Amino acid sequence: MVEPVTSRGLNPSWIIVAAGVSASLHVGKLPPAVPLLQQQLGVSLVQAGFLLSTVQVAGMVLGLVVGLGADKWGLRRSLLTGLVLMALSSAVGAAATGFAWLLALRAFEGLGFLLVAMPAPGLIRRSVKPSELGARMGWWGSYMPIGSAMGLLLGPWVLQATSWQTWWLALGCTSALAAYAVWRMVPADAAATAAVAAIVDEGWRPRLALTLRSPGPWLVSLGFMVYSGQWMGIVGFLPTLYSEAGLSAKLAGLLTAVVAASNMLGNVAAGRLLHRGWSPARCLQTGYVLMGLTALLAYAQVGGESLAPLWLRFVAVALFSATGGLIPATLFTTAMHLAPSQATVSTTVGFMQQWSCVGQFAGPPLVAAVAMQMGGWQFTWMVTGSMCVLGWLLALGVGRCWSRLRP
Repeated sequence: MVEPVTSRGLNPSWIIVAAGVSASLHVGKLPPAVPLLQQQLGVSLVQAGFLLSTVQVAGMVLGLVVGLGADKWGLRRSLLTGLVLMALSSAVGAAATGFAWLLALRAFEGLGFLLVAMPAPGLIRRSVKPSELGARMGWWGSYMPIGSAMGLLLGPWVLQATSWQTWWLALGCTSALAAYAVWRMVPADAAATAAVAAIVDEGWRPRLALTLRSPGPWLVSLGFMVYSGQWMGIVGFLPTLYSEAGLSAKLAGLLTAVVAASNMLGNVAAGRLLHRGWSPARCLQTGYVLMGLTALLAYAQVGGESLAPLWLRFVAVALFSATGGLIPATLFTTAMHLAPSQATVSTTVGFMQQWSCVGQFAGPPLVAAVAMQMGGWQFTWMVTGSMCVLGWLLALGVGRCWSRLRP
């Protein structure tokens, strides 16, 4: 096993977290730019939907493949490749003149995102002491909400002051700077141990079979799916819900950004709780239960009236996001331990990312279908509640696997 970096100065794990944030900015850069793309490039609403979902589709199709590749190519090399690919795709995208070019480059950005997200947990693991891993993974688990919130907050300001092309170029430069920081400050991939090298040299099929035969990767992956599906289903429609309540577009965007950013609190808290001795199952079950209860307060109605005024329902949704943050940080940490071997950590993370993208892709349409069928958002809590029950049961399985690792 590679020894963690112990030198003084900025730990490389913080550079890796920052690289993840720079990658997630590319996921969140599009929503604020959709109106301008419609006006200037003639992008339709349906085409905008394809642009928005391309990263999720890439994850659904390629998550496991990229994870297998990262274990073979080297973690740092994969991360650098992903950052450079995102930087180039975003820079070239600034010159796009139509939907087809934007979609093609968005697909490359999706691949770059996966090349960053898959190896990062393994890189963090080898950069910190075992006692610090849980806390640092809490920060890694928040890379997506941080990037999403930054995109929602900064995007409208940059777009109003300049153009969508400048926004694309700025984020391309951000990824280029992140790649430079990784190249300078994250140690190169060390030679694998004999046992790990033997597994990797056998090819991808044995590693894939080993991963799919093991219960741990399935439990953490499905647990991530039911979390990401309900989180995206709730947060994705907040601007619409607040608009229907009579709030301005700017205020709706600000409130949605606050909800997305609050997820970071739960991620960081999960790292601290794991460090203090909480079991993964306890963190996961707490997160699922609190998500279910806060969604109930935010959406349930009695006699056609909401259980709480709008401001309290906003607080409930913010708590839904914050307490839900306990789940991804815990799953990222647990996945590295439940991976069937040291040579399949990125493969397991890739499998988990693949199911996470399935949840992100399917959750919003499911919430929307229920809202359309019922004539409003009042039964949204039933969708999230069902996912929370399934997540709670999956957490029991995670607990059993964890107890076998740590008798």
